[in-house]
Amino acid sequence: MTVKIDTREILDFMLNLSAIAGEILMSHFAHELTVESKDHRVGGIDIVTNADKAAEDAIVSGIRDRFPDHDVMAEETERQVSGSSWLWVIDPLDGTVNFAHSYPHFAVSIALMEEGEIVAGVVSDPLKKETYHAVRGLGAFLNDRRISVSKATTLNRSIIGTGFPYDKAFTSDNNLTEFSRVLPKVQGMRRLGSAALDLAYVASGRLDGFWELKLKPWDIAAGILIVDEAGGCVTDRFGDGMDLGSPSILATNGLIHTDMIRTLNMPEPL
Repeated sequence: MTVKIDTREILDFMLNLSAIAGEILMSHFAHELTVESKDHRVGGIDIVTNADKAAEDAIVSGIRDRFPDHDVMAEETERQVSGSSWLWVIDPLDGTVNFAHSYPHFAVSIALMEEGEIVAGVVSDPLKKETYHAVRGLGAFLNDRRISVSKATTLNRSIIGTGFPYDKAFTSDNNLTEFSRVLPKVQGMRRLGSAALDLAYVASGRLDGFWELKLKPWDIAAGILIVDEAGGCVTDRFGDGMDLGSPSILATNGLIHTDMIRTLNMPEPL
């Protein structure tokens, strides 16, 4: 039997989890870290630190204590499956490379899905004390302030975010072609190093759009809902429906979405 949960009430639980994880990250930030490579096939640049693991342990432990029957998908932990209609999607430290270099831009991302639909999401930046959050149907917020996407209508008045996959040195599917198509057409480009915060910035109007390839579900789950609830548009790079398994993501204020799709997919010159 499916047990209904009031997602408005569970948001407080998610906010508390993100705050606990944020405190753990801040206790490690700009200190000596244990850094390990997760995948040597990409040249050892996909890393995990002891801070990632400690923050994830705290989040997963909190969920297990309160909702022992729920499924969990977390970046550093093997997926725990019980057949529940509820799934938690967790990135304890989005922006690990930034964090490992003491670069001050990273976040905690927590999403809750019910029967395949994202129903609540939190993206928390502990350095700036900014927490973006949304519950489906109730709008998007930055701390206590309701947020909405920007009103930019043209690419030449838009700031666009993007990123590059870990295997960028080993494959042609590395976003460099798309980057070269978009760069000349926009007012500014930003590569900030945290997809979760990129999506939150689209939701709050700091960025007018964002695209990236080869992201993982935990990078984007919370951010997708926050953009949606802020009035934005999220698809794959071709404009097709977006799910957590899609190989690309495009999020915009909606007003520049068609132009971004057209630009990203321009045919190569003969």
